[in-house]
Amino acid sequence: MIWKKGRRVAGVGTVCALALVASACGGGGSGGSGGNGGTGTNDTANAVKGGTLNMLGSSDVDYMDPNLSYYTIGTLNLRMWSRSLFTNPAKAGATTSTVPDLAAEMPSTSNGGVSKDGLTWTIKLRDGIQWNTKPVRPVVAADVVRGIQRTCNPAQPFGGTPDFDTLFVGYKTFCDGFAHVPQNPKAIAGYMDSHSIAGVTAKDDKTLVFKLTRPAAYLPAMMSMSAFSAAPVEYNKYLPGSTALGKHTISDGPYQVQSWNPTKSITYVRNPAWKASSDPVRKAYVDKIVVDETVTQESTQQQLETGSPNADLEFGNSVQASRVPQLLATKDPNLVIGDTAASNPYILFNNASPNNKGAMSKLKVRQALEYAINRDNIVQVLGGKQLNNPLSRVIPKSLPAGQSGSFDLYKYDPAKAKKLLAEAGYPNGLKLKFLYRPSSEGSNKSFQTIKQDLTKAGIQIQGVTSPDADFYTKYLQVPSVAKRGVWDLSSAGWSADWSGVGSELSYFKPLFSGKPSFPPLGSNFGLYDSPKANQLIDQAVAAKTADQSQALFQKADMQVMKDAAFFPVTNPREPHYHASQVHNAIYITSMQGFDPTNVWIDKNKQGG
Repeated sequence: MIWKKGRRVAGVGTVCALALVASACGGGGSGGSGGNGGTGTNDTANAVKGGTLNMLGSSDVDYMDPNLSYYTIGTLNLRMWSRSLFTNPAKAGATTSTVPDLAAEMPSTSNGGVSKDGLTWTIKLRDGIQWNTKPVRPVVAADVVRGIQRTCNPAQPFGGTPDFDTLFVGYKTFCDGFAHVPQNPKAIAGYMDSHSIAGVTAKDDKTLVFKLTRPAAYLPAMMSMSAFSAAPVEYNKYLPGSTALGKHTISDGPYQVQSWNPTKSITYVRNPAWKASSDPVRKAYVDKIVVDETVTQESTQQQLETGSPNADLEFGNSVQASRVPQLLATKDPNLVIGDTAASNPYILFNNASPNNKGAMSKLKVRQALEYAINRDNIVQVLGGKQLNNPLSRVIPKSLPAGQSGSFDLYKYDPAKAKKLLAEAGYPNGLKLKFLYRPSSEGSNKSFQTIKQDLTKAGIQIQGVTSPDADFYTKYLQVPSVAKRGVWDLSSAGWSADWSGVGSELSYFKPLFSGKPSFPPLGSNFGLYDSPKANQLIDQAVAAKTADQSQALFQKADMQVMKDAAFFPVTNPREPHYHASQVHNAIYITSMQGFDPTNVWIDKNKQGG
C-alpha cells in the first residue's frame, strides 16, 4: 500500500507493492476491476447504525498529528477525527474529486472566493464544526492558520512542504525563521504567536484569506492534504509529532481517539461534539472503531475471508498478490481493485553513501544499476501485469503529463551494466546494502528478485532489514543515516498528493528538487541534487499555462532519468478486501483503503 508520504507513500502498508508509499493525499483514477469494480459500490439505502468496526493491520500511523501526518495510513487514521479544508468523497466513481470539508463551498471568481488575477483566495468555514473540548467550542479560522504554521515547525515538519513552500506569500520567510527556533513546545508556540505568514491570515472567525505568489487552479485539491487541517491551541503544549501530543488529540470529526497504543492498537469512539449537519462527507454509521495493528498481511486476509467476528476491514494491509488470481477467478464480490497515481515500488539510489569510495554518487554506477535490474521480474513477483503497469519514468500515465511521451532509457542489459561498472572503476563489481521490510510478502520477494538480477552484473547485495514502523521514520527520513552508508539501495513508493491539473508538482517538488526536497522537509531520500533538473522543475512550477507546465515536467522527467536518480518499477493497481458483513466499502485513493466513516455493518454481525 502507499504509505506516503507519502507521501511517504509516504504511512506504512503491505500491499502487493515492495514498499510503503509516501502520500498524504494520493490521487489517481477511480477505475478498476474485480469484485465491486474500481472503488466499490455505494450501498446506503438499507444502512443501519451501530456496532463496532474491527480493522486489522500490521503497522502504525506515521504521526498522530493532523498537520504532520503524510502517509496514506495516516490519512486513513485522520479520516475519523480530523478535517481539512477540502477532501475526497466516498462516492463511487468520484473518489478523486475535491469537495469542501471545513470549507463551506468551493471558491470561485463568481462567488468572490478567487480574485480575477487568481492571486487572492478567500475561503469561508462551514457552520457548526466544533472541537470536542470541555466546554465544546467552534473551530475558527485562526485554528486553520495555526495548523498551517505548524507544518514547518523545527522539530518535525510536514513532509509535503515542497508542494507549497513558495506558493503562499511569506511562507518561506516564516519557515526559514522557524527552523532556528529551539525544539521545545514553549519556544515553538512563542514563535508562532509572535510571527505570521503574510499570505495566510484569518480575516475573522469564519474567513481565511490566502495570498499567492502565482496562480494555482489546483489549490482546493492541494488543500485536501492533512497539512491544511485545523489545529486547536491546546496542541501548543506539546512537541509537534510527539507521542505526548498523540495521546492528547482533540477532534473535530465524527469520532475521537479514545486510546492509542503505538504499534499495537487504536480505538475510536463517537465524538459528542460532532454534528452530522456540519459534515456532508462522513456518515459515521458505526459506534466504535477498533484497530489491531499486530495482524500480519496473510492473517488479515484469512480472517476477512473466513468471517471472523472481529475482522471487518484492513488498516494499512491489503490483499497479497499471490491471493488475487483466485479471488478474481471466483469473482469474489468483496474484492476491489482500484487504480492509483502511484509509483510503487521504486528503487532508491543513495547518492550520498560513502560505501565503495562513494560509488553511488557516480553516474555510471547508477546507470549500471538501471541496466542490471529486470523490471519484468519484479512486476511478476508483485502479481504480474494484471496488477502492475510497468513504469520506466517518473510520471505515471494517470497524471496529465504522463499520458504522452512514454520512454525507457535503460532496457535490461546486464552485460552493459558490467561494462559501465568497469568504466566507473569497479571491474570486479560492487557489494551494496539494500534496506527492506521482511514483514511484507512483496518486499521479500522483490528483494530476492533484485538480489538475483544484480548478481548477474557482478553486484553483490547485503540485506538490511527494518520493521514497518521504523522504515521511514528511523531510516529514510533521516539524512544522516543515508550519509553514514547504512544503506545504498532501498525501496519506497509515492502517490500524487492530489488529482488532476498540477498534480505532477507533487512528484517533482518533494522527490527530485534538490536540497529543498531533502528529508525531513521533503522525501528525496536518496539526496539527489541536479542543477539541470532543479531548473526545469522551477520553470514548470512557474509556467503560466497547464500545457507549458506539463511540457516542462516531461523534460524534467527525462533529466531525472538521464541522471539515473532512481529505478521506477510500476504504477500499481491496489487490491483491497472487506468482510461480507461490511457494506458501502468505498476505496479512496488518498487513503489506499476503504473509508471507515462511511461503511455500515449487518445488524446481526456487528462485532464487539
